Amino acid sequence: MNTAHPLKVSVALCTHNGARFLHEQVRSICLQTFPPVEIVLSDDASLDGSVGVVRTTVAECAAERPEHPVSLRVFENAKPLRVVKNFEQAIRACSGELIALSDQDDVWMPDRLAQMVARFEQDESLLLLHTDARLVDANRNDLKQSLFHALEVTPSELDRIHGGRAFDVFLRRNLVTGATTVFRQSLLADALPLPVEWVHDEWLGIVASTVGRVDLLEQALIEYRQHESNQIGARRDTFLGKIRKALASRGNTHIERAVKAELLLARLLQLGDRVSPDILAKVRSKIEHQRFRAALPASRLARCGPVFREAMTGRYDKFGRGVRGVVRDLFESV
Repeated sequence: MNTAHPLKVSVALCTHNGARFLHEQVRSICLQTFPPVEIVLSDDASLDGSVGVVRTTVAECAAERPEHPVSLRVFENAKPLRVVKNFEQAIRACSGELIALSDQDDVWMPDRLAQMVARFEQDESLLLLHTDARLVDANRNDLKQSLFHALEVTPSELDRIHGGRAFDVFLRRNLVTGATTVFRQSLLADALPLPVEWVHDEWLGIVASTVGRVDLLEQALIEYRQHESNQIGARRDTFLGKIRKALASRGNTHIERAVKAELLLARLLQLGDRVSPDILAKVRSKIEHQRFRAALPASRLARCGPVFREAMTGRYDKFGRGVRGVVRDLFESV
């Protein structure tokens, strides 16, 4: 790491009634071996004193380590903005060259920022970096499972991301978990405003993958708490769970995915020749695939021919979970 002019890190911390876990989380942020310069807290109408816990903890850490004070900027929303716009408010206010996203209920490993900042300083083309995480319960008991294991991340997906092909992976499914993510401030020029139809982390990840390099660290650099109040958690589906999903109603899933892809295409078109024609063609093909899946008939028998013809194009593999998607389209209810 360049110690003469190190990259400065801002932490975008979003809270909503998270007082129960915030003391541990904020301490783990402030007492990093490479501490951030600031925490930007955006609180979404908490009623449990979350903001007070953060203020007290930041002051406590400053007293313990006065040589590395972490400044605190606070936004308190009288009416909830909800997750995506709450994070947007926080990241818009960050001043550091790097922005680390933070949930309210996790715990960072002491050298998390040191490891991640070093990667950005080594590679100027790196725009966004995310990592694995250790899953723990509400009391930080190890669940003997990692985030990547829960997401069923494959060696092929890891290889493609490391090899500069993150966009192809993310067009199939999101693997970027915000709680593990650090990105360059410069990404915001292309990514803002965040569309509410997308989760903030998947949007930042896929936009970054079109205009720069995205990579991941396979180390678990945070403890990712799984508890009853998680808004977005990580659970690996059981075999029975996968069967239930295959037979469940598709609802508006494919319509919503088509809309998301259309929003992505519109944003990428705004970026002009910085986005390759190949990427634009893939997004258009993704839209066609999702529209096809949304329009499948109610009769399972009537779906067979169209689904098998679509499978022959390879788009189930390019834009979904391959055979798993074929099975779902053949058997799910409408």
